Amino acid sequence: MIQEAINRYLLRTKQNSLSPKAVLFDMDGVLYDSMRFHARAWNETAIHHQLQAKEEDFYMFEGRTGDSTINELYQRTFQRDATDEEKRELYEEKATLFNKYNDGKAMTGAAEVLAAVKATGLQTLVVTGSGQHSLINKLEHTYPGCFTREKMVTAFDVKYGKPHPEPYLMGLQKAGVHANEAFVVENAPMGVEAGVAAGIFTIAVNTGPLPDKVLLDAGADLLYPDMASLAKDWDNIMRCIG
Repeated sequence: MIQEAINRYLLRTKQNSLSPKAVLFDMDGVLYDSMRFHARAWNETAIHHQLQAKEEDFYMFEGRTGDSTINELYQRTFQRDATDEEKRELYEEKATLFNKYNDGKAMTGAAEVLAAVKATGLQTLVVTGSGQHSLINKLEHTYPGCFTREKMVTAFDVKYGKPHPEPYLMGLQKAGVHANEAFVVENAPMGVEAGVAAGIFTIAVNTGPLPDKVLLDAGADLLYPDMASLAKDWDNIMRCIG
């Protein structure tokens, strides 16, 4: 299965080889078990402002910047973008609720994936649509020695959020590698779309409530049910690359 996925990737991207030197990790739902709190906070904020949404929408929107998510809700409800003031008010309200609910729990299996990646000599970077300082600033404490601010791409760094490829293209630039020299690890369809659009071999981990098909339809090259399964299979992936 892994070798077939690699062959399909090479055919799709017209690359001669897959030679990973870096792994670009999404944060929410990959490194932290935090998406349930994001979805709850967004949904309660939407209800408070009478915006058309349901909680599962925010799993589909995951990877967008906050501004983009708010504009999506305003377009859906009022057929217009939100004003800067509306964006600021809603995002502050959502962030307050998220910080109230979030328990800061690391994603099960993530530390093992990072250890396996480090053991194979690959760089580790974060590429997230999040602007939540509470998690971004905590990464070094949760995963010591794995991430530095210079090797992160966050909502503060990009003009276009996922599913646009810009965040992952910026991640490649920060890693100093080409598209065929990296992996993406994602849990969200928009993040998968962004990784694929950037030409990177994209591994999906389905840590949320969405059907596997949503991630496969977004273009995931490989799919795992959780981070622990990816950790167990990491050596097999690297062996297939050879």
